[in-house]
Amino acid sequence: MANAFPVEVVYALPDAATVLKVTAEAGNSVGALIRASGILERHPEIDLSQNKVGVFSRQVKLDYEVKPGERIEIYRPLIADPKEVRKRRAEQAKVKS
Repeated sequence: MANAFPVEVVYALPDAATVLKVTAEAGNSVGALIRASGILERHPEIDLSQNKVGVFSRQVKLDYEVKPGERIEIYRPLIADPKEVRKRRAEQAKVKS
């Protein structure tokens, strides 16, 4: 394991985040490291066929090969369309002024 390196797997909820460290090796994929981290057992609501994943806020596929120093992020599904939320806020601001 001379070429092993640490990687963090992160899943953020509104009130807390789960951050797990896992040892990766060259050629390990995001999907394999997520499974190896044990985060799927801690958060059974995560469905890798539905939840998007990324590395440092950049969306990647599950077969993406992780490099040293990267952090794997599991994203929750959006509850509201961000464009609609901004539009509603702008309309409310107009009414208040």
